[in-house]
This record gives sequence, structure tokens and C-alpha cells, in this order.
Amino acid sequence: MERLIREFPAQSLRLVVCPKALGTNFKVSNLIQMCALAGHEYLLVNDSDIRVESDYLQRVMALFSSPRVGMVTCLYRAIAAGTLGSKLEASGIETSFAAGVLVALHLEGSLHFALGSTLALRRSALVSIGGLESLLDYLADDFELGRRIADAGFEVVLSQVVVDNFLPHYSFRGFLRHQLRWARSTRNSRPWGYLGLVLTFGLAWALLAAASSRGAAWGWGLLLCVLALRLGVAVALGHGVLKNRQTVRQLWLVPISDLVGLAIWVWSYAGRRVSWRGHEFTLQQGKLRPG
Repeated sequence: MERLIREFPAQSLRLVVCPKALGTNFKVSNLIQMCALAGHEYLLVNDSDIRVESDYLQRVMALFSSPRVGMVTCLYRAIAAGTLGSKLEASGIETSFAAGVLVALHLEGSLHFALGSTLALRRSALVSIGGLESLLDYLADDFELGRRIADAGFEVVLSQVVVDNFLPHYSFRGFLRHQLRWARSTRNSRPWGYLGLVLTFGLAWALLAAASSRGAAWGWGLLLCVLALRLGVAVALGHGVLKNRQTVRQLWLVPISDLVGLAIWVWSYAGRRVSWRGHEFTLQQGKLRPG
């Protein structure tokens, strides 16, 4: 373990500017050019809006003690800004997205994807999938990176570390655009799993049942039961697993987030266009095409 930690001396960190775009995914383009300067066996990539604790590196790197582990990733808690759009996104991340990750881990027995909050990997695992160059045009580069490393026979491990993800001051329109891009990206990455999400919108189905029951007691009882279960899951995930103190104070956002999520799910099937970093793209088999 001490050898692994020594491979990340603080004085070796440098700011690298990579102006040349190699593909439509500018993040991957920058990473490829920075990797040429990296001289160690282990690489660590984080999204730019992530904050970690002081023991983060030690805990993440400890999981590489097994040679079968090719990649380590982490869940994240959302730290919302003051706008409604930002708070709705935080609610969705903590009460729906994190749940989806844990359910996938439970059903599949291991992870076959990774999260941009932490992409820690062996260089040998990266080399085995042809390097980052194969991801140049993919929107969901973190998902693809984890999937390919898992397909190459390495383990992708979910660390018990939870990092902080600071969300921007989304306007409601900006929130919807971001959610739509995320939804269409997921739809391209895991089409059958994404289709099955329609079964998870329990609150919407319970509302429909209550409305169709014409005020019958069983309809209202079902709605109250589903709402209680939904809020219970939100508290268990956001407060219990992710340790976010904001979760309980913002439980009132969960039903709104769920209903907006269903609308986004429907909308995601209406086209393939996404907006990313000020540019418009069309998704074709997970790849970004200009225009």
C-alpha cells in the first residue's frame, strides 16, 4: 500500500493545457494528451466539480491490492446550489441515480460501468482496451471506460468512499437540458435497462391508480403507501448511504423529481439530439456527431 501512495507525490501535479481537439469528446481529447505526461502505473480521473476527503486517495488505492482489480469508482452525494433546478437534480441523483447503481451492482454481481466522480485505473487495464483513443467520440466516456475494462476481464470495484459533487446554479431550462442529455446518454449506453426504468416510476403509477379509482379508499391507500415507501428509500439512500444532511430537509422535492423524471424518460425517446458544453450533437450508437 505504501508503494501505491508514493506513486502520487503532490509535487508531481501539473496544470496541463491541451488546446488541440482530437475528437468530439473534448474531455477525452484532453485526457489523451495529458496521459502522455503521466509516468506511473495508476491513473486517476475526476470530474471538475468533485471534492474529496483527506483519506480519499489511500482508501481508493487500497482496492488495487488485488491484481484482478482494473478500476475503482465511487458514488457521490450532490451538493445543490440555491436554484430549484439544482435542487431537483440533487434529489434525482441521490434518490434515483444512486439507487440504480446499487441495484445494477446487486443484480449483476459486479459493476460493468464507472462513474465520472472517480475513475481510478491501472494503466495495464487501459492498454488492454486500446487506450482512451477508442472513447474519443463517446458521450458517456466514463460508462464506456468501465464497461470495456470489465469486458477485458478486470474487476470494476465500487469503493465505499462517497465524494461530494457540487452542482451549478441551473435554471429550470438548464436543468431540463442537462437531464435530457443524461437520459439520452443512458438510453444509448444501456437501452434495455433504460427501457425498464418505466416500471420504477411507482409514484406516477400510484397517482394514475388513485385517479382511475374515482376516489376509492384503496386508490388513496395505495398512493399513500407508495409515497411513504418512496420517501423511506430516499432517506435510506441520501442520509443513510450517501451521508448527505440536505436529503431530509429537501424530501418535498422527491415527488416533483420523480414526475419530472418520468417526463424526461418519455421525452428522451423523441429524438437523439443533445446539448453539451455549448455545442449541439446527435447521438449515434453512443457517439457524438456534430449538428
